Amino acid sequence: MANMKMISDVIGKMGRKTIKRACGTNRRRAKRGFLSAIILAMAAVMLLGGCGGGNGDANTGNALVYGSGDYTAINPALYEHGEINLLLFAGLTAHDAENNVVPGLAESWSFDDESNTYQFKLREGLTFHDGEPLTAEDVKFTIEAVMNPDNGSENASNFEDVESVEVIDDTHINIKLAAPNAAMPDYLSIGILPKHILEGEDMTTAAFNQNPIGAGPYKLTAWDMGQSITMEKFDDYYQGVPKIDTVVFKIVEDTDARALQLEFGELNFAQITPKAEKTFANSEAVRVYPMATADYRGIMYNFNNALWKENRELPAILSYAIDRQSIIDSVLLGHGKAAYSPLQMGAYGNDAIERYDYDPQKAERLLQEAGWEKGADGIYEKDGTKLAFTINCSQGDQVRADMANICAQNLGDIGVDVAVATPAEIDWKGQDAFLIGWGSPFDPDDHTYKVFGTGKGANYNGYSNAEVDRLLTEARQADNHEARKPLYADFQEALAADPAYTFIAYIDAIYAGSADITGITADTVLGHHGVGIFWNIHEWEIAEQE
Repeated sequence: MANMKMISDVIGKMGRKTIKRACGTNRRRAKRGFLSAIILAMAAVMLLGGCGGGNGDANTGNALVYGSGDYTAINPALYEHGEINLLLFAGLTAHDAENNVVPGLAESWSFDDESNTYQFKLREGLTFHDGEPLTAEDVKFTIEAVMNPDNGSENASNFEDVESVEVIDDTHINIKLAAPNAAMPDYLSIGILPKHILEGEDMTTAAFNQNPIGAGPYKLTAWDMGQSITMEKFDDYYQGVPKIDTVVFKIVEDTDARALQLEFGELNFAQITPKAEKTFANSEAVRVYPMATADYRGIMYNFNNALWKENRELPAILSYAIDRQSIIDSVLLGHGKAAYSPLQMGAYGNDAIERYDYDPQKAERLLQEAGWEKGADGIYEKDGTKLAFTINCSQGDQVRADMANICAQNLGDIGVDVAVATPAEIDWKGQDAFLIGWGSPFDPDDHTYKVFGTGKGANYNGYSNAEVDRLLTEARQADNHEARKPLYADFQEALAADPAYTFIAYIDAIYAGSADITGITADTVLGHHGVGIFWNIHEWEIAEQE
């Protein structure tokens, strides 16, 4: 009886408009369509029951219900990842639809070459969500929190050139650098934290991380852990009152479940997989946005592991064994392009470097030249060490797991024993390899210096190359495009000669949402994990429903 009531509720929630979405709009098929809707509703009850459903109806009210990954803490000074930061927080700078750096909380800034000092002028009358003023003191507090080694910030490498932060008055602040850093205006898009709440707190354990207060277009009003995060529009947002009243990040980790909930109206916006895109191919009610990204995937080799530390030739050799186009065709369904560099999607890409195009015969020849021999079991070995390792993947990301499995098959074809695992927790220093994802559409320093620089904050695999370090340091200190471009070209050459990863593919971020949502900039190149689509969320609208 309970299930029958749930089915009735689902049908009621779907309404006339949603039934049209599920069953089509052909009137001659109305009766059959309604029966289909009942069947679909029954399926939804069974499937949504285990998907964290029931936290709001995406078909009613001026609300955006987004299918999100889970969060346990939200704090931009600590954690880089998280598209929710664009809703809750605002930085001194921001990015526009073309990913240019534009004024944010700061209305203007200047740079003094002689002293390596930026001066920022904040807008007048800024406030946090709790109504307290946002001033230059909060900016200073935020930057110093990122730089504090006790906080272990993922963003610390971005600010390591900051020598001092001086508050001039409530709206003026000077940021002095020990050396030039051309990416600094980009990094100052980081969300500003409220000093009046966090001063004196342990940043890593503060209650703030589960009750964040910023100055972004939306303010948090409820957080049901593991289920949903609800935000309401912030009337005092510096760019104007957002047009959508409520945004709910509904936690739906399973990507297939997101597509199903989108189809049934439990969500009205979500990032979906290439396979799920077919569900909405002919839909009039759901619009699909296949968006280009600077987000790549690759096999990250852990150089703390003896296999790679003692056989530095292997990452380059194994890169020839990966059939990238097969992965793009079968896993991404064409929504991606072969990757060979961390910078190829931007203005600094060097397409003349070694791309490690698919050549399994070459891979085997190079293995043999390096002293590897096939054993009786068909697996290469050297000095008693078998060429065997495991590629770990994050749980819940089926696309990465599928990629890793094809890589394992490709490598198995040439005599490498590769397993794929999705452990509950990732042991970054102890693992063999990981199916990594990085990428930034912004300054080329982002996701290069801190990812490939020796000992930097996002260098999770112990990679170290003195030439790479030198080139990345000189490139961030160069003050114009003409000076930086050859340095980044040389960096890509050095990285290709001594790979940290086997680059696989850049992936499109496929979003799907109700056709009545407007304001999405479909041509914006998105970043890591597809982050960036909400850059102008305050301008989005949802048309009134029938």
